[in-house]
Amino acid sequence: MTSTATDRSAAPAANRTWLGWVAGGLALLAVAAAALVWPAAGPRLLLGAAGVAALVRGVLLVRAADVVLAGARHIGIATGALGVAAVAVAVVPGTAPGRVLVAAVPLLLVLVGGALAGNDGTVRRIGLGLLAAAVVLAAVLVAVGLTAGWGPAAGLATGLGALAAALLSAPVLVGAANLRAAAARPAAARPAACAGCACGSGGCGALERA
Repeated sequence: MTSTATDRSAAPAANRTWLGWVAGGLALLAVAAAALVWPAAGPRLLLGAAGVAALVRGVLLVRAADVVLAGARHIGIATGALGVAAVAVAVVPGTAPGRVLVAAVPLLLVLVGGALAGNDGTVRRIGLGLLAAAVVLAAVLVAVGLTAGWGPAAGLATGLGALAAALLSAPVLVGAANLRAAAARPAAARPAACAGCACGSGGCGALERA
């Protein structure tokens, strides 16, 4: 198969990828806005959206386990199970979603910060900063819960969760724009008579020197 045919077959996949990223970024913005406009349902919206995202991510990890890493299957199953649990809590009546969100927001910062802290340089510093922020946020939420009640603590966690979803949409949409630009970039043209026979051995000049 020539590179032209390969590029044509890859174009629809690239378009689907960046469109999916755009949809994800807009969904994050929509959930954040809805959680702020409708505070009573904010914890359910945030938990439900996070659960669906975790479930989808888990399924993708399980499907890619044979290609990426063998351990990805176990990570995918655990992530999907957490997603199902979050969705289940989101539909429970009463104050349970708000109380779970009070614990989920600092826990999310711990998970993201821990993953970033394993890197080097600026990414490591960001991860350590998120871990420190998680400790401070957990202390604030517990203090609010013990002094003013868990209702106000859940409201604070809802606002912070909505802010986090809105901020997270920014890199997702930027990534979508980068993917769109890469998908629209034209492939390098080959000479009309090129059959690709020497591309792996130094190019046509190598054949002439030989």
